[in-house]
Amino acid sequence: MTADHVAAIDQGTTSSRCIVFDRAGEIVSVAQREHRQIFPRPGWVEHDAEEIWTNVEVVVREALAAAGIDTGGLAAVGITNQRETTVVWDRASGRPVANAIVWQDTRTDPLLRELGATYGEEKVKARTGLPLATYFAGPKLRWLLDSTDGLRERAEAGEVLFGTMDSWLIWKLTGRHVTDVTNASRTMLMNLATLDWDPELLEAVGVPAAMLPEIRCSAEVYGTATGVLAGVPVASALGDQQAALFGQTCFQPGEAKCTYGTGSFLLLNTGASPVPSRHGLLTTVAYQIKDNPPAYALEGAIAVTGSLVQWLRDNLGIISSAPEVEELARTVDDNGGCYVVPAFSGLFAPHWRSDARGVIAGLTGYITRGHLARAALEASAWQTREVVDAMNADSDVALRRLRVDGGMTANDLLMQFLADVLDVPVVRSRITETTCLGAAYAAGLAVGFWPDLATLRDKWRSDAQWESAMDPAHRERELRNWRKAVQRTLDWVD
Repeated sequence: MTADHVAAIDQGTTSSRCIVFDRAGEIVSVAQREHRQIFPRPGWVEHDAEEIWTNVEVVVREALAAAGIDTGGLAAVGITNQRETTVVWDRASGRPVANAIVWQDTRTDPLLRELGATYGEEKVKARTGLPLATYFAGPKLRWLLDSTDGLRERAEAGEVLFGTMDSWLIWKLTGRHVTDVTNASRTMLMNLATLDWDPELLEAVGVPAAMLPEIRCSAEVYGTATGVLAGVPVASALGDQQAALFGQTCFQPGEAKCTYGTGSFLLLNTGASPVPSRHGLLTTVAYQIKDNPPAYALEGAIAVTGSLVQWLRDNLGIISSAPEVEELARTVDDNGGCYVVPAFSGLFAPHWRSDARGVIAGLTGYITRGHLARAALEASAWQTREVVDAMNADSDVALRRLRVDGGMTANDLLMQFLADVLDVPVVRSRITETTCLGAAYAAGLAVGFWPDLATLRDKWRSDAQWESAMDPAHRERELRNWRKAVQRTLDWVD
């Protein structure tokens, strides 16, 4: 069989998917399966890594069957993943020693306060581009080492291994213990200048080097898969948001995208040099292709957007499926003075306040289910506005257009409101699954399936565009109300 396809595995926060693409970059087949969200305590979020691996095997088989091909039809497979989620597994048995700690989890807050006092947040930011926040993987790993009997000793002996979800999947597929620069840059353990683990940070955080994966480029062959993908080169790994930037072909400095999924993440390509943020953004690696220098990005990470809609469905029961939120929101003309700030795990960019918790502000007897639904959608747009304001303050060039992707972009009401509050055009990619597309593009580049970045850029097409239609005075009034609601989330956790 001719290898005329590339597959991408997207191991996300709520589900795992496999998508098969053809040479034109078009989707041939999709398979998806959700996994459990485990909440042992308030603020704790965990996943079962074994359950996730089983699901990945299932979706790979289903996607290949739906495409009518076997592994001989694949030139390569790429991996994209929820970032910062932390897995530790036994080197000999390959079994996790505990549940994975998810990026949304806040249990490491005391460790971070201790690290700030003993080492200093500015020193961490200077080396990693990251603030001291519960978001990142390194402190999660330290928590596991401190809280699991005998684990630190086993880690120092090299008997257990650490990885984010990309490393876990590459290990299960190839037996190689590697990660890529984009995922490594989210651990709080990698030096942005050297693109290697930083010995001083490893000592400060308390992580043994023996358990860490080798850091590699985002697009290169890591190994040949066995099992469900036997014989296929595993040829890329990108954290999900960097993969979406790549899939949106934002290869030039100044180009930006925002992905709307469980959370939302706005990335701006800043080129060959990291740009320190003065306004609450992250400095991160965007991608690195084979032996080329890396590209860097500024990122605004929003913890809760799509998961707020899931909360309306699963916890409040005011909708029975996520798409219903738009229909319900359209039953009213505005939010009725109600604002939802979903600080379920604190506030991420640009605030970085782990003490914050969610609020619904402006409640009156007038408020209906429709107003709540509309306020929940509007929360995604206002959080994006805060990140864009920070990005404009950090960057030399103000954002003129925003490329968007992800499941929430199917919501036309949200996209129009986003254009309204940003006051810039919002452009949706024709292929909204740009996270998988980016992983596929990178894997295809690594094995010569596609020749260069220019070829990939020529494939990009828009699907729809929204322009601002909101009165500027109304926009500013609503922004002031949003900011007041945000202030009411602060100082909740002592």
